[in-house]
Amino acid sequence: MKLSVVIVNYNVKYFLEQCLHTALKAASKLSSEIIVVDNDSVDGSCQMVEEKFQEVKFIANKENLGFSKANNQAIRIAKGEYILLLNPDTVVEEDSFLKIVDFMDRTPDAGGLGVKMIDGRGRFLPESKRGLPTPEVAFWKMFGFSRLFPRSKRFGQYHLGYLNNDLIHEVDVLAGAFMLLRRETLDKVGLLDEDYFMYGEDIDLSYRITKGGYKNYYFPETTIIHYKGESTKKGSINYVKVFYNAMIIFSGKHFSKGNARRYAILINLAIYFHALLTLIGKFLKTIILPLADAFFVFLGFAILLPIWETYKFQRGYYPREYLYVAVPIYILIWICCIWINGGYRKNIQFARIFKGLLWGSISILIFYSLIDETMRYSRALLLLGSGWAFLILPTYRYLLHKLNVTGLELEINKQKRIAVVAGTTETKRISELILNSGLKIEPVGFVSPDDSVHQQFYLGNIQQLPEIIRINKIDELIFSSEDIPSQEIIRLMLDLNDLNVDYKIAPPESFSIIGSNSISTAGDMYVVHINSIVKENNKQNKRIFDLATSVCLFILSPLLIWKVNTKADFLRSIYEVFAGRKSWVGYCSGMQNHLPPIKKGILSPASLFPGTIPEKKKDELNIVYAKDYRLMNDLEIVLKAWKNIGQL
Repeated sequence: MKLSVVIVNYNVKYFLEQCLHTALKAASKLSSEIIVVDNDSVDGSCQMVEEKFQEVKFIANKENLGFSKANNQAIRIAKGEYILLLNPDTVVEEDSFLKIVDFMDRTPDAGGLGVKMIDGRGRFLPESKRGLPTPEVAFWKMFGFSRLFPRSKRFGQYHLGYLNNDLIHEVDVLAGAFMLLRRETLDKVGLLDEDYFMYGEDIDLSYRITKGGYKNYYFPETTIIHYKGESTKKGSINYVKVFYNAMIIFSGKHFSKGNARRYAILINLAIYFHALLTLIGKFLKTIILPLADAFFVFLGFAILLPIWETYKFQRGYYPREYLYVAVPIYILIWICCIWINGGYRKNIQFARIFKGLLWGSISILIFYSLIDETMRYSRALLLLGSGWAFLILPTYRYLLHKLNVTGLELEINKQKRIAVVAGTTETKRISELILNSGLKIEPVGFVSPDDSVHQQFYLGNIQQLPEIIRINKIDELIFSSEDIPSQEIIRLMLDLNDLNVDYKIAPPESFSIIGSNSISTAGDMYVVHINSIVKENNKQNKRIFDLATSVCLFILSPLLIWKVNTKADFLRSIYEVFAGRKSWVGYCSGMQNHLPPIKKGILSPASLFPGTIPEKKKDELNIVYAKDYRLMNDLEIVLKAWKNIGQL
C-alpha cells in the first residue's frame, strides 16, 4: 500500500465530514487507506463516521489521549509506505495525494513534506513553512519582531517569510496539519513524542527527521484549505502557556543544559509578558467604552444643567449634590442596563444601546418616584439628560467606527448578499439548508458550475464569477463540493482573494456549511466547549434569572394567562421553576447524553423556531446553547416564546 492517511478528531464533526469527503476523492487515485482516530468526542462525530464513511478505518478512544498518542495509535496499524498526518479541519485537492507521493518517490532524501496552506478566506498561512525555534528565533517570535519584520532573514526565521511561497524549499519544520512522512524515516527516528499533548510534536518530529539524515520539504504545487479551528484560541493565555511549555519540552530534549535553561527562562518571561499584555488589553477593552459613556453623559448634564437653570429658574438653583451624586447614580444605572442588554459586546448594535438606555430611564423614573420629595430634583432635566444620552452614545460610536477604531465595529443589520455556486439539485438543497439554519438569509442568486448557463435563474457561470461578485455586490460565495472539485474551489479562492469575499463549502448530504465565518451555527463548531453552561457563575446567573422571571410572570399572570397557549399549566410552570425543579430554558427534547446535565426546561432553543425541527438540528441547537451560554440567550427565548409557557 502506498499511502496511509491518519486523521485525529476531537469535537469537529462537521469539519471532519467535509475533510473525509475530499480525502476519499484524493485517496481513490492511488493505493491507500484512511484511518480516523476519535479522542472521545461528544458532538456525534463517532456516529457520523460510522454511518457515512464505513470504508474508513475507525478507532474510538474512551478518553482524550492527545494529538501524539492518537496519531501513534493509527501509525502502528498503518500499512502505507507513506504516512500522512492530516487535520480534520482541512480540505485537500483531488490530486493532492498523488502529487505529494510522486514527489517523495522522486526525492529519496525527503523524510517529510508539507504543502501550501490557505485559510478559509484564501489567505496564505505562514506556518506552511517554518524554521527551527532556536533561542534566538524564539525570542524574535515571542516578543513580536517576526510579526513586525516578516521578510527579514534575521527576524523572520520562524515562518521563513523571506522564502518564496510558490517555490519548493528545504525547510526545518513541517506543520502538523498536513505532514507527509516516509515510513522508513519513522522506523529510524521514531514516532511522535507522546510527552507532547498538543503543540510542539510536529516541531520535535521534524527536527528528529533532519537529525536522522533526511530533509523536510515545503511543496507548494498542491494547496489545501486549513480552517485553523483550534481547541485553544491563538491569542489566549492558555494557548500561549500550552505552546510555550511544549517548547520547554523541546529545548530540554534537544538543546544543551545551559541553552535549555536559558530557553526556559526566556519562555517563562514570554508567558508573563503575553499574560500581562492580555490582561491589560482585556481590562481596557472592558472598561474603556463604559468610561467613555459615563464621560459623555456627564458632560451633557454639565452643559444642560446651567442652561435649564437659567431658562427655568436661576443659576445655582440645583445643589452641587445633583451633578456630583445624583447624576453619577443615573449614569451607573444606564451603564448597567446597557451591559445587561448586550450594548458592550464586541460588535456594536444600536438597538442594544437604545434598549439599555430605555430600561435604564424607566428604572431611574421608578426609583425617582419612590424616593423622598426633597431628593427629587427635576424630572424635566432627567428627561433632557436621557435624550442627550440617546443622541450622544450612538453618535460617538458611529464616528469612531468611521475612523476605523479597532474594537468598535458596527454590527449593521444589512442582508448578507450570498451567491450559491452549484448545480440544480444542490442549489435546492443548499437553499433549504440556509433556510433551516434559522437565519434570515436568502441567496441573491445562483451560479452555474459549468461554462454554460442551463437555467434561467442562474446569474451566470463559474467563469464569470469576478463580474458576478462586482455587479451583484456579493459578500459570500457558497460552493457545492458535490458539483465543483476541491482543486477548482481552492483555485477560485486564490484568484478572487482581492475581492474581499467570504467563502463557504457545502459538503454533499451534510447538514453543515463550513467556512471562515459560517452562516450556520454548526459550521463554526470546531471545538465544542460545551461545559460553558455548567460554569459556576453561569449556573448562579441562570438560577437568579429563573427566580426573577418567575416572580415577574406571577405578578403579570392575571394578564398573561389569557394569552398563553396552554392556560391549565401556566401557574404550575411558574411554581416548578420557582421551586427549583425546572428551569425556564433547557435542552431541546432528544439525545442529550453527551451534554452537561441541567434542569429540564419549560422552553428550549427550539422554541425560537416555528414548526417541527429535525432531530439533528435539535442536537446542534443543544450544543450551541451549552457551549455559548449567556443570560441574554435565556431572556431572548422567554421573551419570544412566552406564549408556550405552560406546556409541561
